[in-house]
Amino acid sequence: MPNKIKNFLEEVAGEKAPGPTPTFSVLHILRTLELVAQKPIGRGKLAEELQVGQGAVRTIIKRLKQAGLLSTSKMGCKLTSKGAKLWEEYKKVFSEKVEIEQNKLIHANYNFAILAKNCGNKIKSGIEQRDAAVKVGAKGAAAIIFKDGRFIIPSVSTDAAKDFPKLTEHLIKVLKPKENDVIIVGGADTPQIAEYGAMAATWTLLDDC
Repeated sequence: MPNKIKNFLEEVAGEKAPGPTPTFSVLHILRTLELVAQKPIGRGKLAEELQVGQGAVRTIIKRLKQAGLLSTSKMGCKLTSKGAKLWEEYKKVFSEKVEIEQNKLIHANYNFAILAKNCGNKIKSGIEQRDAAVKVGAKGAAAIIFKDGRFIIPSVSTDAAKDFPKLTEHLIKVLKPKENDVIIVGGADTPQIAEYGAMAATWTLLDDC
C-alpha cells in the first residue's frame, strides 16, 4: 500500500521525486494532507503554513480536489472519506513526526524525527536518505534502526545508545520504537526545512515498507 500512496501523490503533484521546484513539491501535497487531517483550514492559513504563494496553494487544493482527497466549504478545506482513508494508511507506517532537540548526530539548529514502522530491513547505508534531505535544502538526515533492542546507524554507529546517549534516550521517550522500526532524523537551519528534510528522507522508504 505505501508504494501505491507514493505513486498516487507524485501523480497528483506532477513530479517523480521530492525536490526544489518553482512552486511546490509532493512534500507540500503531503504536508497539506497532514494539516487538513488535523482540522479544516483556510487557503490563507494553508499558504502561511506551507510558506508558498496563493497561486501554489490554489493549484494544490485544485489537484487534491480533482484526486478526490479534499473538499472545500466556508469552513475551509477538509479531507474527503477517500482522503481520510489514504492518510490513515500512510500513518500506519509513518506513525509519528516530532521536533526534537539539537544533537551531535546532525549539526543543525532544528531537527525533526519521523518514526517509520517495520522498515529497518529497507535501510542500506543511509546515504539515500541523507541525499534526499540535502536535495530539499536540509543539512542532512540519518536513518536510525532499532534492532535487537539497540539503535544502529548504518555507516555511523553500531551502538548509537553508546555513541549518542542523549539523542537515543530522547527518541525512546518521544517515539517509543519497536523491533525493526526506523527513526529518520532530518536537520536544517529552519524548522520548516528540517521538517521537509525528514519527510524527504522518509519518502525514500515508501517504495519498500
